[in-house]
Amino acid sequence: MGRAPGIIVAALLLACAGCGGSSAGQGGSGSGQTTGAANVLAVTLDDGPAHNYTNGAFTTVTVCVPGSATNCQTIGGILVDTGSSGLRLLSSQVNGALTLGLPAIYPSGGQSSTYPLGECAQSADLSYTWGSLRRADVHLAGDMAHSVPVNVMGDPDMPPAPPDCASSGADNDSLQALGANGILGVGTLQQDCGTACASGGSPPPAAYYECPFGAACASTFVSLADQVQNPVALFATDNNGIILRLPDVTSAQTGAAGTLAFGIGTQSNNALGSAKVFRVDGAGNFLQPLVYDGNAFAVSFIDSGSNGIFFNSSGMIPVCRDYRSFYCPASPLSLSATVQDINNGSDTVTFGVANADQLLANPNASVLPDLAGPNIGFQTFDFGLPFFFGRSVYVGIASKQTSAATGPFWAF
Repeated sequence: MGRAPGIIVAALLLACAGCGGSSAGQGGSGSGQTTGAANVLAVTLDDGPAHNYTNGAFTTVTVCVPGSATNCQTIGGILVDTGSSGLRLLSSQVNGALTLGLPAIYPSGGQSSTYPLGECAQSADLSYTWGSLRRADVHLAGDMAHSVPVNVMGDPDMPPAPPDCASSGADNDSLQALGANGILGVGTLQQDCGTACASGGSPPPAAYYECPFGAACASTFVSLADQVQNPVALFATDNNGIILRLPDVTSAQTGAAGTLAFGIGTQSNNALGSAKVFRVDGAGNFLQPLVYDGNAFAVSFIDSGSNGIFFNSSGMIPVCRDYRSFYCPASPLSLSATVQDINNGSDTVTFGVANADQLLANPNASVLPDLAGPNIGFQTFDFGLPFFFGRSVYVGIASKQTSAATGPFWAF
């Protein structure tokens, strides 16, 4: 048996309508250097800062106390995740948050009587993260978002995770468990939960919590402005989307390099070109059902945070003997699915499925093409990181205008 594939697909499941996509398990190191252009950030594919990740794209972010040019922390090993929105950082990487001095976000009038607002993000792999909400100036390449609400996971200044959060499974608030130093969610949504967590007549979703001193934490509504935000949407320019460009990977590799560009059609280096545009719904899924092997998948999405392509094949593709969360066909398969583009055309999306036992037999390889597996417990179709190899994938942010369409959309 080769290297362990790590967490398979850890979808961030904020318990609210309108929460989008997914985010995947273990992390990477990431170079985080710019590539010369002010709106382009370097991305590294490798085994991550914990050296336990397969198929992860990583970069570096710099966070500063709002308004400060010197009280800052630069953090590598941040997972680039097109399936979620918002910046999440391990507390260990921001000097415990309070040492750096990132100001906390409190419930209305609660600073003297409560902990900072807390956030729980539960995952499809039966795990969770829990931490505080704080504000930071977020620097990505030459772009900056001011006073962004971010989630500091594992913040020691918070009480323990509420029971309805921790009951979902294992605690991912450590480097070894998460495998990354943080998650940069650059998906189609501006906030990670949206209106469902901002107001309503029913009890609030189990996502944001108010934790009074000496009392149990309780879920609460949080204004859109105080929710964890996609930092790209808050840039002064280059704020309507991103482009993740990764090289073609045809065999197992120890590493590779790509780029994350900000803006769509805002500069000469981020034009949409001939890419086809696909509308998505308010949860970041293809607006129309995806059809594979005659079966319609009502929930389908593109997610760089998942380390494989995950879908159910009705038993037609054998599951691996060693790594049973993945497929192991006798020979590589070339498959296709159909999705509907913005012009109502039926477009074919091709992808491959290789034998995961053979791919994972190389203990030094962390970048694997055509890694795929069953989506256990979900009738969804998840185009994870292998889908991005050899493609430029555009993510149009909700309500933001581009020359082709107003977001949210995917294009490739």
